[in-house]
Amino acid sequence: MALRLVTDFDLGKDVLPWLRAQRAAAAGAGVRGGGAGVLENNYESLRILNVERNGNIIYTYKDDKENVVFGLYDCQTRQNEHLYTFEKDLQVVSCSVNSERTLLAASLVQSTKEGSKNELQPGSKCLTLLVEIHPVNNVKVLKAVDSYVWVQFLYPHVDSHPFPENHLLLISEEKYIEQFHIQVIQEDGNRVVIKNSGHVPRERIAEDFVWAQWDMAEQRLYYIDLKRSRSTLKCIQFCADENFNLMFEAPLDISLSDSGFKLVNFGCGYLQDQERLSKYLTLCVFTNRTGSLCVCYSPKFDSWEQITYSVFYFHKGYSKTFTAALGNAHSQVTKGITFLNLDYYVAVYLPGHFFHLLNIQHPDLICHSLFLTGNNEVMDMLPHGPLQSLSGSLVLNWCSGKLYRTSLNQSYLLRLLWDTRLDCEKMALLHCVLSCGQDPEFLEAQIIQWISENISAYYSFDPIQEFIIASSYWSIYPETSNMDKLLPYSSVLTWNTEIPGISLVTEEITLPLMKVHSVKNYWEKLNANLEYVKYSKPHLHYNNSVVRREWHSLISEEKTGKRRSKAYVRNILDNAVKVISNLEAKNSEPRVTPLLQEEDSHQRLLVGLMVSELKDHLLRHLQGVEKKKMEQMVLDYSSKLLDLICQILETSWRKHNLHPWVLHFNRRASAAESAVFHIMTRILEATNSLFLPLPPGFHTLHTVLGVHCLPLHNLLHYIDSGLLLLTETAVTRLMQDLDNTEKNEKLKFSIIVRLPPLIGQKICRLWDHPMSSNIISRNHVKWLLQNHKKQPQRSMIDKSSFSVEFLPLNYLIETLTEIESSNQDLDAFIGHDNVDAKFVEEAALKHTTMLLGL
Repeated sequence: MALRLVTDFDLGKDVLPWLRAQRAAAAGAGVRGGGAGVLENNYESLRILNVERNGNIIYTYKDDKENVVFGLYDCQTRQNEHLYTFEKDLQVVSCSVNSERTLLAASLVQSTKEGSKNELQPGSKCLTLLVEIHPVNNVKVLKAVDSYVWVQFLYPHVDSHPFPENHLLLISEEKYIEQFHIQVIQEDGNRVVIKNSGHVPRERIAEDFVWAQWDMAEQRLYYIDLKRSRSTLKCIQFCADENFNLMFEAPLDISLSDSGFKLVNFGCGYLQDQERLSKYLTLCVFTNRTGSLCVCYSPKFDSWEQITYSVFYFHKGYSKTFTAALGNAHSQVTKGITFLNLDYYVAVYLPGHFFHLLNIQHPDLICHSLFLTGNNEVMDMLPHGPLQSLSGSLVLNWCSGKLYRTSLNQSYLLRLLWDTRLDCEKMALLHCVLSCGQDPEFLEAQIIQWISENISAYYSFDPIQEFIIASSYWSIYPETSNMDKLLPYSSVLTWNTEIPGISLVTEEITLPLMKVHSVKNYWEKLNANLEYVKYSKPHLHYNNSVVRREWHSLISEEKTGKRRSKAYVRNILDNAVKVISNLEAKNSEPRVTPLLQEEDSHQRLLVGLMVSELKDHLLRHLQGVEKKKMEQMVLDYSSKLLDLICQILETSWRKHNLHPWVLHFNRRASAAESAVFHIMTRILEATNSLFLPLPPGFHTLHTVLGVHCLPLHNLLHYIDSGLLLLTETAVTRLMQDLDNTEKNEKLKFSIIVRLPPLIGQKICRLWDHPMSSNIISRNHVKWLLQNHKKQPQRSMIDKSSFSVEFLPLNYLIETLTEIESSNQDLDAFIGHDNVDAKFVEEAALKHTTMLLGL
């Protein structure tokens, strides 16, 4: 299934055997009942009550006398502990234990069993108790009221002293929240009692609310009030110094006036069993360490044909309202919709109907989120019981008494990537898999295999582009959360194709009003996200447009013989050396592909320019990161880009079992070489449009395979359209490997005339052939005449100095000789090529002789 559920706790396996052992021990000792005794037919009364911040689990059950028993399972020691027995037949609404396990708070109501007597105080429906349990001693009544009450101890982040002041939240159905401050003292050795138990200080921290949620891990209280007939989400952060702050207020465009009273994550007591979840709204708040703030909301069901739910992405400044078709109108919804927090994703799950995995880091495009309908096997593999998302990755199925740790199931997602037909699902799955973060090398290898096997398939996006961009992003993103604003996440900027079974509406929303700005960690990141939404409307994602302009400028200067300062070019090339060294240092296995083994100055310039520009981009926009760390991140990101291209080619090379001798031109192409050439062409197309660098040596290898695999007219078309880039290394090897048959002469000449002038001059010297002499002569004459300043013409030509009486040629040679003798700047050019007017004359005559067939 799409979710991987690992059982962290199971009442049936972690508690029930201990209870049976306790009963057996009590029976063996001749004790009837016993504090922890439980009858077999009362095992069904065993239920989870609460999960505390330290992971400890509080549960309850009825003993053989129908007394209420409280127990605790320690998640560290994996041991159970009896906490307290309340010797009355009541039902538990809520329970919490302080971090030192010295105090227990519980709220109880009258049992609904027929014939049970009223155990509560007259006129009260709910009794809230505070019990000293180290050892069991006094019981204090905090509340005896005619409304339900829930309790929750605060857990400080730092234990400042052995017995600090304890703080207890009390949440009333009458729509107020109080905080009790309970001081304890130590008496008679280890005995812990409440100090001044007759007067426990308290303060009201919220009122007039209709919904509240507790975040146990972060010690935050979210609640919604309806003052001035407007829903406003508020958050209180409880701090280690025993203070609390109202962190933000955010207006919510949802109607809660007739929704009743709803609590989230305040335990799993008696009332949970009484609710029909599908009849009520579902609303919860999710955050993660990157500073995201999402409010997920689903109103009451009003149709069996479709369901609507909304996600308020406050960290992005907009909301998305989804409408999902339920398919069969006769298949009624018997379970409530469930929202699960999966770190970078939020799962929206309606048992038997659909599973929607929402990307909360990059929610702009619907194709980056995965939507699976009831026709998919995932619907039958997820638990059908109501799931409650606790803090972090914890999920509680309170019906079965199981606590899970959830994560994305990368094996299933990979399998689905191969099987699914929809492009939107392939796109979403690609990103889901890469975000898993578990064994990234394995995941990348699997995705590369999928790309290689489907290289000829047509998609509405380029899978090579998407893989390179997304994988490079995830390789660097965990180092700093701000990278999601600065580095590209996807190669796709728009998506207009509808997703079957779902539609959406996007709306801008009012940003939260931050009340406190000096707090670090999550709040600092959330505030940075909100500031970005407010002031950075133009996207700050890096792209290679500046690199493209600068690279073309440098190449143009090279062709004309001009160059920037040597220091500037040397610095760029040094950047490339660092990237390639970084790449090689991280690669433990030797490569079989002949890449990174030649200079390839053009690609090294591109790599170096990208490093320089990306470094400047991060320095401008990334705050709070040391310059040295930032430079290393740039090197890691750039080398990752190159490494992914190398991996794709390496996989194909090994699959087709190619050998180094493919680099020689004097052999025929095989089907394996054609397959690798095709993949290299697809890589080149993918990188060209994004202007990404390629590993040095890529173009040489691509050209060699192109000469092997393509007919001449196709080869020249590839070269002219830019799909094959001729390198000096490749053409030099071609001139050396191929003899001068008519077919090879035609190939060589076609290649030479397409070379840049500077490289062409070098290559012509390697080919001992009249054609090369002709080209050298033409270039020489062109160069001389372009740089010649016209002098007064001589009155007569001395014919005796020429071996042939052909006036046009004689005049040309005389002019060239005159220029050579009068211009000392040509010495280097003439001497280097060993070309002069005499050489030109001989080449011209030979060429004419060939043309005339003499």
